[in-house]
Amino acid sequence: MSRFVQNPTNVLDILDSDDEGDGRSSRPEVQNNAADDRRLENRSFWKAGAFDIGPTKWNPSQGELEHARVHPKFLHSNATSHKWAFGAIAELLDNAVDEINNGATYVKVDRVYSKIDNSPALLFLDDGGGMDPDGIRKCMSLGYSTKKTNSTIGQYGNGFKTSTMRLGADVIVFSRANRNGRVTQSVGLLSYTFLRKTGQDDVIVPMIDFDISKHWPEPILYGTQEDWSTNLKTILEWSPFTSKDDLIQQFEDIGSHGTKIIIYNLWLNDEGIYELNFDEDDEDIKLRDESARLTKLSKKAVDTQAHISYRILHSLRAYASMLYLRKFKNFKIILRGNPVEQYNIADDLRYPQVNIYKPQVSSAKQAAAETTLGFIKEAPTIGVTGFNVYHKNRLIRPFWKVTPDGNSKGYGIVGVLEANFIEPAHDKQDFERSSVFSRLETKLKQMQMEYWFVFHSHLIGHQMDPSYLRQLQKTSSVPLQTQGQPLNQMIPDLAVNPRPDLSGSHAGIHGRTIFNNDMPTVRPPPGFQTGLDQEVACRDSSVDIEEICDENIQLFMRCEEYMEREAELKTTVVDLEKEVADTKRKCAELSSRLEFLRSQKHVK
Repeated sequence: MSRFVQNPTNVLDILDSDDEGDGRSSRPEVQNNAADDRRLENRSFWKAGAFDIGPTKWNPSQGELEHARVHPKFLHSNATSHKWAFGAIAELLDNAVDEINNGATYVKVDRVYSKIDNSPALLFLDDGGGMDPDGIRKCMSLGYSTKKTNSTIGQYGNGFKTSTMRLGADVIVFSRANRNGRVTQSVGLLSYTFLRKTGQDDVIVPMIDFDISKHWPEPILYGTQEDWSTNLKTILEWSPFTSKDDLIQQFEDIGSHGTKIIIYNLWLNDEGIYELNFDEDDEDIKLRDESARLTKLSKKAVDTQAHISYRILHSLRAYASMLYLRKFKNFKIILRGNPVEQYNIADDLRYPQVNIYKPQVSSAKQAAAETTLGFIKEAPTIGVTGFNVYHKNRLIRPFWKVTPDGNSKGYGIVGVLEANFIEPAHDKQDFERSSVFSRLETKLKQMQMEYWFVFHSHLIGHQMDPSYLRQLQKTSSVPLQTQGQPLNQMIPDLAVNPRPDLSGSHAGIHGRTIFNNDMPTVRPPPGFQTGLDQEVACRDSSVDIEEICDENIQLFMRCEEYMEREAELKTTVVDLEKEVADTKRKCAELSSRLEFLRSQKHVK
């Protein structure tokens, strides 16, 4: 019988009936003392790396080449790149999503139990292409990645190790693959507990492989039979499985190809309770400490934090629903038996507007990024704001606030964009700080402020600010026009009627604004399409809005051309100045040489 089962109810029934009176608790998250000798002294993740390193043997054995060793302590320090447990889970989901290219249609995430000590474990199961013996070795090696295409999320070859070690002390991997007519099954064990308990000074990852092309498992030997048997013995001793048949049985629910990952000896929090909470919701996995914090809030605060921008912090189902920008066609994330419904908050925004941002990056990565802004449907009751920034379809920064804390301007405005022109950090929870990132942050703040002050704040009960319009006029190098009317003629009208009647269609609101790094810091969108457009249109309905938009776009393009020409001229001037300086230097050298020769009477 398999040592892991996916039906907790059956486990409890068996324990209550067959094991009644044996001293073991029927509660799934109560630890069994019988397995304590196979657990770390400290089960809290943030403390599990605090131990002294013993003597290290540096002399290679006979016939063994010397190599740079990786101490087991590195596995823990490497995993600390994940400050957030859900970030680690997202890495494993990314691996399954990347397998869509190999035919994957689902990934299952669930809790399972070990019958050795009845402790919970975390299961990931997908029906992707699986890993052959060579593939699983690359997966479980440090820093090796074969993902080189633009369509895959993973790229550093470190995500599997950091994510699994962040969630639990040990992980066992089962993978079945079919390559060139050869069907293989591979098992690999990455056990921090084994390495620590046995005092290893190098990371040892036992693996075994089977060839099942003939429908029965035949061991694949890469060394001697003794080596294969030693690996098997280590896996059985330090995993939840006690026989080779138990290991083979784990492939039954994989199908013809796919991968199963079981993370066990899950980490505890500082209070000695499992960090992942499986009991609060049968269809979800919660972060225990974050959920506990919410129970201490006032009712009003709890109502506010029921918004998805807060739920993603402690609910895996909420986080997974927003994790990928584009909805999958033939792929599902199945969390604890129920599919996750993908959610794009841009679909629910009120008064949406699309802004086009052209980043100043190398030509190889040059691409316009569309940013959709709008008010969340709960505004102005809930003051949630921020940009959801994706990279290659994957959420990197959720609800990123680009305005300072305490600034209520822009509350309720949410944006969504995919920024493939900046690189994410290794934990994929932030972006690398660079000049491109800083320019993006500036532009997003500009977009949000213009959307709030100029275009839409009055739609949810706020007055427009004429002083901000004056600032636009001063800081923009292109005269601002709306429906052919200069801005300085519009401002007095705004003072009289700061909240024009916008009943009926909001067609004028759904504009497209072009932002470019070569343009001035503050710039209106083409056509200056705001609620003010409709006010002026009421005065002169004969004006063609599209014509005005096209005219302004042409003005912006001409402005950009002039700025590019100015930059080229500046470069030419710099080059000419360098040539002049070089020529002067050469003349001075020749003059000096000539004077020297004359002084020596070599020249009459």
